[in-house]
Amino acid sequence: MPVSTARVATDRPARYAKQLAAHMSRRIEASFSPETGHGTLVFRAGTATLEAQADALLLTVEGERDKLPELEDVVGRHLVRFGARDELVVEWHRDNGEAGLVHRNDEDAPEA
Repeated sequence: MPVSTARVATDRPARYAKQLAAHMSRRIEASFSPETGHGTLVFRAGTATLEAQADALLLTVEGERDKLPELEDVVGRHLVRFGARDELVVEWHRDNGEAGLVHRNDEDAPEA
């Protein structure tokens, strides 16, 4: 199954993973274990895994090739919103070499 990954530099990876899983659990199956530093998000279109490391949060989304942009968008957009103060940047890299989406807070962007 096609995969896209992102390494998000932060000194609080477990905090953001926990917050993302808790937020997403309102609509989908989601979990995060502070003990292991691992979590999962289960979407209809695919899955996401969260891995808190010492200095980064590793994100992986897996789904059909045409669903990767949707999965990247949902996970990246929410994480960047939670990490606005830390100016988190989520840059996705697809396993086939295609450029993935890039998420960052942009104060000049028009509000939706």
